[in-house]
Amino acid sequence: MACRFIKALRRLWLIAPLLVALPLSSQAQDTLTWVVRDLPPMTIFDGPQKGQGSVDKLLPLLIERLPQYRHQILHVNRARGMQMLQAPSFTCDPSLVWTPARAKSIVFSTPAFAVLSNGIAIRRNRQDALASYVVDGKFDLARFLDAQQTRLGIVAERSYGPGIDEQLIQADPLELAPHYGNDALGSLLQMQRLGRLEAVLGYWTEIRYQAAQQGIDPQDLLFYPIKGTTHYQRIHIGCSNTPKGREAISHINRELQNIPQETLLESYANRLDPLTREQYLKDNPRFFSDAPLP
Repeated sequence: MACRFIKALRRLWLIAPLLVALPLSSQAQDTLTWVVRDLPPMTIFDGPQKGQGSVDKLLPLLIERLPQYRHQILHVNRARGMQMLQAPSFTCDPSLVWTPARAKSIVFSTPAFAVLSNGIAIRRNRQDALASYVVDGKFDLARFLDAQQTRLGIVAERSYGPGIDEQLIQADPLELAPHYGNDALGSLLQMQRLGRLEAVLGYWTEIRYQAAQQGIDPQDLLFYPIKGTTHYQRIHIGCSNTPKGREAISHINRELQNIPQETLLESYANRLDPLTREQYLKDNPRFFSDAPLP
């Protein structure tokens, strides 16, 4: 019995150096969880254009360039995604707006791409009733939120950019209608159609897409940029602010410099009207510089 035990120990001593020398690929890898929400035309979960969004195209390119991790993709709503990012986990989001509040618990990449900024969608048949809030083609959100008996539809836990977020924080909660569901924007557009909301906040490309999905003619909607905001918003990749998350962002920043932008830009730009698309592609070099966005 003792003899067999000694022989087993000798075999283990012989094998141990080989285990230490195994290549990294055969050792246990960390699992990076990507939280992705339905945000057409950046991410498209269903329909004939499924998987054809700009983030849909970016994420596989990133995953291919990060072989040191196992990757899993979870489809979540914005509220759930933020819970995971702010937890001590190894979670990343490929399409996140930077804000000071988020930067306290989330580490952000350099800009990955840029989109047209959020704005206000109203029903065309309500244009005259809301005309006083439109000045020089822009919507005065602050004055709208100060008014009585107006309601604005928003997606819960979403950031619309620092300037807009500050106005929402200061608003009377009764003026806001946050929606937490997986199809939040579509539900808000239906509430607006039924007259329960005066306006809906969001990206125009996303609003047009979701309106069509809900059987709402996009021509029945009008869209206005918000007074005091920039024309574009930079989109970043964000990871949990943990040692693993910070390490992942350092790798991601390096790879973002090597990923061809043409396909990603065209995927987004093709959903814009011709004049807007031309200007968007012309402005593209500024998206990745330190210069303020137009």
